[in-house]
Parts: sequence; structure tokens; C-alpha cells
Amino acid sequence: MIERVELLQTKKEWFSLFLLFFILLTLNLSYEYYKYKQLIKFDSALVDATVLKQYNKTKLTKTRKTKHYQVLKLKASEGYTFYTIAKKDLPNIISKEIHLEIFTGEIGNITFMEYIKGFFAFSKILKINNSTTTKDKLSQFIKKQHKDKELTNIYEALYLAKPLPRKLQTTFSTLGLSHLIAISGFHLGVLSALLYFLLKYPYRVFHNNYFPYRSYKIDSFFIIATVLLFYTLFLESPPSLLRAFVMLLIGFFLYDRGIKIISMQTLLLTILLILALFPHLFFNIGLWLSVAGVFYIFLFFIYFQKLGKVYQFFLLPIFVYLLILPYSLTLFGNFSYLHPLSIIHTTLFTLFYPFSLVLHIVGLGSLFDPLLVMLLKSADFGTVVVLDQKILWLFIGVSLGSIYNRVLFYILNIFALSVFIYAVYNVT
Repeated sequence: MIERVELLQTKKEWFSLFLLFFILLTLNLSYEYYKYKQLIKFDSALVDATVLKQYNKTKLTKTRKTKHYQVLKLKASEGYTFYTIAKKDLPNIISKEIHLEIFTGEIGNITFMEYIKGFFAFSKILKINNSTTTKDKLSQFIKKQHKDKELTNIYEALYLAKPLPRKLQTTFSTLGLSHLIAISGFHLGVLSALLYFLLKYPYRVFHNNYFPYRSYKIDSFFIIATVLLFYTLFLESPPSLLRAFVMLLIGFFLYDRGIKIISMQTLLLTILLILALFPHLFFNIGLWLSVAGVFYIFLFFIYFQKLGKVYQFFLLPIFVYLLILPYSLTLFGNFSYLHPLSIIHTTLFTLFYPFSLVLHIVGLGSLFDPLLVMLLKSADFGTVVVLDQKILWLFIGVSLGSIYNRVLFYILNIFALSVFIYAVYNVT
């Protein structure tokens, strides 16, 4: 068997690729800066945007009265995101397109960096587009199959990338299942496998009778990639899903040319390409959590590539769980004695996800509702376990060093296990 090689092997190749990414990044940042200057050019600006999130908040005024209002997270048609506030009686307009005036005179002092990261601006909603979109129709189709609103929210998050209410976010964080609800590479992998299975036999009939000279692997990849591209665009390109899709394209390109896929080079190239094309994603936590998950999978195979397939199957989920736990505790701070069971739940999810999708298509989406209700109730026994950010940064540093040093890899595992023991100790 011919051994696969790394894509980049010389300093010249590395320099050329970094130069290409730098040019792409410079062009995209220049365009973003142009949009930024246009936005703050006058005291106000008319913007078309999509509502990504909507939630209630309260605050005490100077006169010690409680003020109720809503916070909206919006994505402008130009691509940038920002926050604004609205009256407390504003109806649910999540995923709706709105036309509003934002008062940029009050944000004129924001820096370009703040614009890239996402800013706050006062605004006035001028028009809400109440026309029914395809996503709205699919939401209604899902809603009709469930009596419990929380279950509807879960499936909308799973299939349509709609944000969960904060209560449900906390619930899944407590159970260690946040990564299953946020659409990412895990879901893309399951969908790819499902599409591959559905295409295999019908394509074989046409392949054998009409075009036996074509490559099934290449044709099926392009069909699957096209379907997944439209799905990614339909969901408005969530960062973790975008990372997975770009990595899918790069992975196939490398595979087709006999180049190593499971490599830190592949992950690095994916990150650099995404950031060069979409600079604002540098500040997106979802993207970096997705990258961290893939990083530890690749790290596992660097040190355990000669391990038997059966051992890899059982050890990989445990390994990734332990090494992602410090991120989970630092960012979310929720833990329970059921949290470690997410290792099993993640494996079962590979079956649940495609089956639940098919059941919803045929109108039987409520079949798993009793199990999900039991799962949600089990989160009532969670507690808050917070890890200091300095510890996480130290953990990240050891993680990067462990790519090159076996001793640091052992230290990393002890580090992760210590964090797990600390979390369990705070629960019991």
C-alpha cells in the first residue's frame, strides 16, 4: 500500500500558501473596512437584517425601577452582526427579515475591530417581513408533530440551526450535550453517510448501464457536496458547519491526490482559509470549539494510529470528552453526574439523528418524545462548576505542545483527568 504524504513539505511551499492566505485576508479586510466606513458615514443608516436571537432582559434604572426590554441579535444583509434592543411587547420575530434604522451617530466611536467582532446600536424597527419562508414552513411542519414546545425547539435547532432558549441551552450544557444540538461537523458527517447510502444503489444502476467509465466516488462526492452546500447556505452558514464543509472539500481534494487527510496540516489549512475568507469568524466561539474537537481527534490518531480499530472505537469518544471538558467548564460552567454519559449519548446520536430526521419526514417525529422528556428532566440535578480562564489557556498551550512532544501529551491527559476529577468532586 502506497503511503500518503503531507501536502506541504518545503519552506517555499509554506511561504507560498501563507502569502496566498495573506492576500485573501487583506482583500476581505479591505472590503469589510469599506462597509464599516459606509455604516458610520452618517448619523443613521437603513439596514436590512435577519433576527438570529431574541430574548428578554431586565435592568434597574437610576430611579431604582425595573425596566423590561428585549435584546435582538441581528445579521445584516452586508454580513456583519450587531445587537440592539426593542420593546418588551415585541412578538417573536426570530428568523424574520426586518428593515430598521440604526443610529450610527451613537456608535461612531467604535473601532474597526469592534465592528468585526459585533457591536451594539440603538435602532428603530421600520418594517417586519411577515411573509412565510421555507424555514417557517418547515418549523410549522415540525411543530405539528410535537405537543411540547421544548421538544419543537430541540428539533428546530437540530435541523434548522435555530438558537435554543437559554433554559434549554443550560440543560444540554449540564448534560454535556451542547455539541449535539449545535449543528456542526458531526451532523454533516452523519448526513454525508446517509446521502452516500441513499445514492449508492440507484447510482450503481445508471453507472453500470450508461457510464461505467466514470468514478462513483468522485460523482457521489460532488452530488453530496452540492446538497450539503445548499443545506449550509439555507442555514445561513453556521461557523461550525462552515468549518466542517470547508474541511470536507479540502479533505476530498487531498484524498483524491494521495495526500494525508488526518493531519494537523489539514486542520491548519482549513482554519486559515476560513479566516481569510470570513475574518469576523476569528471571534466566534462556536468555530473554535469545532476546531478544538477536530484537533483532539487528530491528536488521538497521531499517538494511537497503530491501536486496533475496536480499541480506537471505544477510546476515542472518552479521549475527546476528557479533553473538551475544560472548554465546557470554562465557557458554560455546568456539570452533573450524568455529564460523563454524554460519551454514550454521542455514540447513540449517530443513530438517533438520521432516524429522527426520517421519522419527521414521514410525520412520525414524536416517536422519540418520551425519551427526550426523560433526558430533559435528568438535568435538574446539575450544578455550577466553573474553571478559570487562565487554566484553559494553560491547557491550550500544553495541547499545542503535545503535537510535537510525547511527554507533554502524557501531561495533557493527566491535566484533563484532573479537571474531570475536580468537576466530579464539586458535584458529589
